[in-house]
Amino acid sequence: MSGTQDHQREERLAGLALIAAAAIALLLANSSLYDAYHGLLDTKLGPVMPRFGQMSVHYWVADGLMAIFFLLVGLEVKREWYDGRLSTPAERRLPIIAAAAGMAVPAFIYLAVTDFDSDFLRGWAIPSATDIAFAVGVLALLGTRANPAIKLLLVAIAIIDDVGAVLIIALVYTSDLDLTAIGAASAILAGMAGMNKFGVRSLSPYVIGFALLWFSMLASGIHATIAGVLAALTIPLGREGHSPLRRLEHAIHPWVMFGIMPLFGLASAGVHIGALDEVAKPLPLAIVAGLFLGKQLGVFGAIWLAVRAGLATRPEHTRWIELYGASVLCGIGFTMSLFIGALAFPASPLDVEAAKLGTLVGSILSALLGFAVLRFVAPGPADAEEVSEAAEIFGADQVEERRE
Repeated sequence: MSGTQDHQREERLAGLALIAAAAIALLLANSSLYDAYHGLLDTKLGPVMPRFGQMSVHYWVADGLMAIFFLLVGLEVKREWYDGRLSTPAERRLPIIAAAAGMAVPAFIYLAVTDFDSDFLRGWAIPSATDIAFAVGVLALLGTRANPAIKLLLVAIAIIDDVGAVLIIALVYTSDLDLTAIGAASAILAGMAGMNKFGVRSLSPYVIGFALLWFSMLASGIHATIAGVLAALTIPLGREGHSPLRRLEHAIHPWVMFGIMPLFGLASAGVHIGALDEVAKPLPLAIVAGLFLGKQLGVFGAIWLAVRAGLATRPEHTRWIELYGASVLCGIGFTMSLFIGALAFPASPLDVEAAKLGTLVGSILSALLGFAVLRFVAPGPADAEEVSEAAEIFGADQVEERRE
């Protein structure tokens, strides 16, 4: 099996693993094992940490392991920005416009549905996020029926979306700053940037710097997971065959996709579902509306307007119905939405549970509709350029199958 086919298979399995973990969490939270499940997540372990004391299992996953997830996101963003599908202004324009609208419209719909209630204002960013792993996992399940150009655009939008989510977390969900810890974090970050500038290509010093940066950020009051993105920006991209960034990305990718992401899903998706009318309450309904309606309206509407206005060009070999299907998949907010939901209502466990419910329902509806749209759209004729692009993603045999 070729490397491209291995990568496609890995993406599909990662998406399935995340879905399975979320399903298991839901089953546990709605069974006789509810108390045992939450008791395990609340178990304290490890050393005493600044601000948190001895952290629970849930906090170790959400504030510790997820920093590695954000490290991977940062590595992907840097690679794509300098040496990938976002490396030119023309390539950046459409996904940036689509991602920006895809964050703003869901936030506005959320605020409108909650009637700008002050109790729910902090949750405005919950439906603004797109889950790369879930969205790409759904596309991977489509196999050769998934237009490769659609996948490239969806991933580009999701990457920019993640950058926006990281900025929101840093600027909105941060309080009680410790200036000494911020100074220490700044010094560590400057040291890592200096190592890059002076040609340090060994990964070990950067990994140590990342760990120290995470600890300083945890103590500072800025959400510790931001350390992952900041550390990624300091790691040298280098040349294809001698790239520290690519080596680290390849090293942590399977651990993140098959370990950290399913663990986060298992730790965060366990919401007790009572009567179905719970979804109709303002908070979960606002999140469902933001993810399921806001995302597709924002992303697809922005793409259509940008193309019509001449601000950007429609990706080659794509049809409007395929772009609509990809826009619907952007409403899968799972990981980032669950993460922001927990940050938005730290003093209200009931609101966190309501936010989880809204996130799950909105993400499931978006996944089902997006999959259906793309599954039942007949593949268009493949010309030589599309076949070449598809070969890089799906492998030669599968391209022949699509071509037929």
